[in-house]
Amino acid sequence: MNAANQSGTVAHATSSRRSIRSTIVAAALGNGLEFFDFTVYSFFAALIGKLFFPVDSELGSLMLSLATFGVGFVVRPLGGIVIGAYADRAGRKPALVLTVLMMALGTGVIGFAPTFASIGYAAPVLIVCGRLLQGFSAGGEVGAATTLLMESAGTGQRSSLVSWQMASQGGALLVGALVAVTLSKSLSHEALLSWGWRVPFLIGLLIGPIGFYLRRHLDDTLPVERNTASPKQRVRLPLRQIVAGTMLVIGGTASMYTIAFFLPSFLTLTLGMPSAVSALAGCMAGIVLLVGSPFAGRLADRVPSRKKLLYAVSIVSLLLLLPAFHVIRTWPSIGTVLAVVFVLIGLMTLSGPAGFVMILEALRPEVRATSLGIIYALGVTVFGGFAQLIVSYLWRISGSFYAPAWYVLGCGVVSLAGLTMFGEAKQ
Repeated sequence: MNAANQSGTVAHATSSRRSIRSTIVAAALGNGLEFFDFTVYSFFAALIGKLFFPVDSELGSLMLSLATFGVGFVVRPLGGIVIGAYADRAGRKPALVLTVLMMALGTGVIGFAPTFASIGYAAPVLIVCGRLLQGFSAGGEVGAATTLLMESAGTGQRSSLVSWQMASQGGALLVGALVAVTLSKSLSHEALLSWGWRVPFLIGLLIGPIGFYLRRHLDDTLPVERNTASPKQRVRLPLRQIVAGTMLVIGGTASMYTIAFFLPSFLTLTLGMPSAVSALAGCMAGIVLLVGSPFAGRLADRVPSRKKLLYAVSIVSLLLLLPAFHVIRTWPSIGTVLAVVFVLIGLMTLSGPAGFVMILEALRPEVRATSLGIIYALGVTVFGGFAQLIVSYLWRISGSFYAPAWYVLGCGVVSLAGLTMFGEAKQ
């Protein structure tokens, strides 16, 4: 090879790496914004309830605020269908531009909404509208963004690129927890009520223009011939893969929402642990996802069988659940809780990229974004968004300290059954 050709090859490789990095940042940004909003809303739910849902008791205000938060989960499947279909018909790029704008709009509505004291019942209506926009866009975001990442990669890099979608969740979770804790510690209660709680949402709003710019300059991965297919030529949604995929993702979803978000509050109620454990557990989960996901993606691209990796990680996770809760009950401390979060969320992280890629490879490109959007939205809505209510109910009727473990264990068994329904594409 002469010098000119060699120089051209190096320049092409450098350009390709830059393009991949830009794709990762642009695709992961919207998903990170979703988790950032999720985290800060969770932290300030009590304040939002007091300002926008004034009822006779603080508990009633909090419950209304949390119910409004749940509204965002309920519309996710609809967003997965509508925006996913748009991504499969018009392209991944225009769908991702749409979702980041909708997320930013929903975040801005919440951040700038006047309180009940200013405009009366219009205030809670605005909060609900903001959550509906966020939930609808989040429902389509995961399917379109993860599909773009997988389709942008070579065969031996698919899990590595998809892993950044999970890493963005971890980074946003960590930043959201740190911002919320910093504001809570540095501002008085009056300042938080007056304006402090709005700061994280305004920070999230600033991400919108950046995401819009980056996504406008993405290279689409939907082939032109699929983009222009007639209605008669379009492929129907694969019901079997959607059912199996939903089964596969609920194990990790239940683990994340129960172990990282519900468990700390549960331990405060049952073992009298300090409230600080909630923020620390969220930070630990964020660090594990942020740092561990790229490692898990590279591992999944190098092992001979992703399916065997998923089997191994799932079985180990199930075997460790009950002993982990026994350890917490026997030696209750913040250090013990953080160690359990590290191990269980770490195992969930290890299986994430391989699971996403296995699902995506089983789906036809013509319906890939729609199908994954539905799978993820259904799994997160039912088994994540309602995890706290389900586990609380199980605890009340059983009185067992191990109720959260039994819930995660049951979801993990369902995921194992879903895994058996997938064939594996050759790497």
